Amino acid sequence: MKDWIIAWSQHLPVLPIVVPLLAGATMLLLGESRRKLRGSIAALATLLQLATALALLSFTTDAVPNVWPHGIGVYAIGSWVAPYGIVLVIDRLAAFMLVLTAALALATLAYSLARWERVGMHYHSLFQFLLMGLNGAFLTGDLFNLFVFFEVLLAASYGLLLHGSGAARVKSGLHYIVVNLAASLLFLIGAAMIYGVTGTLNMADIAVQVAKLSAPDRGLFEAGVAILGVAFLVKAGSWPLNFWLPSAYAAAGAPVAAVFSIMTKVGIYAVLRIGSLLTLSGAPAPFAGDWLLAVGLATIVFGAAGMLSAYHLGRLIGFAVVVSSGTILAAVGLDAPHLTAPALFYLLTSVLATGAFFMLHGMTERTRLVTEVADAAPLPPVTYLGFELRGSGMPPVRDAEPEEGEEVGIAIPAAMAFLGLAFVLCVLLVTGLPPLSGFVAKFTLLATALASATGTDGSAPLAVWLLIAALLMSGLAGVIGLARIGMRLFWSPIPRTTPRLRVIEATPVAFLILLCIGATVAAGPLMTYLDSAAVTLHSPRLYIDAVLSPESVGALYGEKRQ
Repeated sequence: MKDWIIAWSQHLPVLPIVVPLLAGATMLLLGESRRKLRGSIAALATLLQLATALALLSFTTDAVPNVWPHGIGVYAIGSWVAPYGIVLVIDRLAAFMLVLTAALALATLAYSLARWERVGMHYHSLFQFLLMGLNGAFLTGDLFNLFVFFEVLLAASYGLLLHGSGAARVKSGLHYIVVNLAASLLFLIGAAMIYGVTGTLNMADIAVQVAKLSAPDRGLFEAGVAILGVAFLVKAGSWPLNFWLPSAYAAAGAPVAAVFSIMTKVGIYAVLRIGSLLTLSGAPAPFAGDWLLAVGLATIVFGAAGMLSAYHLGRLIGFAVVVSSGTILAAVGLDAPHLTAPALFYLLTSVLATGAFFMLHGMTERTRLVTEVADAAPLPPVTYLGFELRGSGMPPVRDAEPEEGEEVGIAIPAAMAFLGLAFVLCVLLVTGLPPLSGFVAKFTLLATALASATGTDGSAPLAVWLLIAALLMSGLAGVIGLARIGMRLFWSPIPRTTPRLRVIEATPVAFLILLCIGATVAAGPLMTYLDSAAVTLHSPRLYIDAVLSPESVGALYGEKRQ
């Protein structure tokens, strides 16, 4: 039985890539009249991805012992071993990101079936290709295929962002496309420079080869790594190149914006993965140290200022995504391995909470009367650090949304009560107020930062206090901004309609919120797993040993392996 499990598990890491690829390609062959069949294929493919991700996660733990040594599995495509062949690598961090992606995707897909998949062509195929790119980015073991999967997910995201057309979506979509194309160019330049001096793009082999570089080559290598890091920071939504993010996310359809909430975390994952492998030879900026801390703090400040200035809920949630990225980058920049697990717990909460909030925003917009939307006057722009942050009392993007008669499913009773309760819970999660997992994540992050940095005299470095101040300030800014919008939505004297919310719309929002509540209740076991993921991440030798042959690894440590 054990041998059968081990043999079966060896091919499991490729399924998160193959399943969405086949599902998306199959649905391209189906006509527009086959909506139910396409929806069924998309749902089945997403469920299969979730089941696969959960199985992979179990194989990285002690629940199924001795399947993968140290909980790290390597899949050599075509049986070509690294560094000559393409490998997929699954460890605790990658499995965690796969499960989070699949859970968010299942909720947003269900929400889409009510109305959003009908407003344009090939929605389900683009959605599956996006998942393929996300899963591949978390699994790949080399820079070239990381670039390929980045481009796959970005190409799909371009189509999803423009899904439904509309002037606001086209304008924001063009900004989004231009910035990400520029970041992709930087990615190529950085990867080319790294390959030129190391002769490899396998991430584990790069860690081996960099120890052999001469001083001139080492300088060129660090320049290439710096350029690569800038590309990752752009994709992570970090300051100062994140001005496109709030507008793009606010203009996108509700389920599209919800699934986009994890896209910035792909850049953060890349920073964590490559930064950890380079620690053996000294990780250059911006993968570690003061540079990453400064970028993270600046991103938090920018996002907090945007939350204060935003009067449109979609833009405010977009700035909340910016704050979450800045928080994780600043925590990583403190260069304390003990902070990785709390940062991952915060990542989990922020992705689920902002995903639920974006879908909730899509439903709250339907409470606005048509006359209110038509007569709404834009608020004056706010300027911050040279960037124009439109307060956005602008009407939402409605020109291409489906009519109410096109909705599917059964309407839920007490729609406004559900919207109000869900809004309050999302506010608690996003701002980090007790008692939900947002508070647990922030409290654990700050407590661990203080504990790990406090010296023998009881004092903590300035960087820790700056992080504490930035997190408290961003939480306060979120409370103020969301309270202002909440009062306008639910307590304003302006007459509003009561929308007919469908079960298929309300259930995904409730599902993500319940996952956050579950994370609050099971914070202990979850933190235990994340601690083990952090230990594996910060033990790069385990990763390198799993990917490369013993002889290649021995060169890194100057030893002869038997």
